Amino acid sequence: MKLTRKQVLSRAKASELDSVRKLNCWGSRLTDISICHELPNIEVMTLSANGISILEPISHCQNLTELYLRKNNISDLGQLYYLKHLPRLKILWLSENPCCNPDPHKYRMTVLKTLPNLQKLDNQAVTAEEVSHAMSEGEEITAAPTEISPAENGSPGLTSDHTCGEVSIESENDSLNFSMEETNKIREQLGMKPLPRDKFSSFSSPLEPSVDRKRKSNVLNAVLLLLKDLDTEGLEIVQRTAENRIHQLQRKTFQQES
Repeated sequence: MKLTRKQVLSRAKASELDSVRKLNCWGSRLTDISICHELPNIEVMTLSANGISILEPISHCQNLTELYLRKNNISDLGQLYYLKHLPRLKILWLSENPCCNPDPHKYRMTVLKTLPNLQKLDNQAVTAEEVSHAMSEGEEITAAPTEISPAENGSPGLTSDHTCGEVSIESENDSLNFSMEETNKIREQLGMKPLPRDKFSSFSSPLEPSVDRKRKSNVLNAVLLLLKDLDTEGLEIVQRTAENRIHQLQRKTFQQES
């Protein structure tokens, strides 16, 4: 799905693209973000949980300081080439993309060698010692990668025509592991106050016998914390999405029992 001018202006509550400073399109099934060519003044961009594979449009966002790309479809670390000349970029969240495997250490060293001015990578502070090691242990990225269109590259599970304001329906084996920081980042970009740690933890389930259950609990926590701040339109979107998901699970259960 392509991110459009109308969607950007709606989400950013702006009248012109060059006045957009913050944009949150988390979980919006996006594959094409070419509109970023027209966002020269954006400072914070949340694009986690989409199907993005090409970062070239972001190279035009010269005022970008924070970029959240967790859980997308970025398979080639060569895409970092497009972030090399963003002078103000300090925070990058790129984990849970195909390019992070199979060697997490090599991945981190390569990112820091390419972007040595980062202050935080994947929610972990960057140290001067790390950057020093990265200069010798990371791979050098000197040229732009050979591009493959989003349609050719594929974006599993991201085919429905949803707008940025809609809630992403995840596959059964792909629960999002929301952290308190990322929840508060979304709240901030929606104009909400961040929640303190004690309030966040109050939603946690006392019984978490498995990793899968813990992940689902984290997703539920994030949803519950955001629900009370949504308006009628937002709540209706959540309701429709939840009803669709319930119907899907009911059909699956029926088929298994047949």
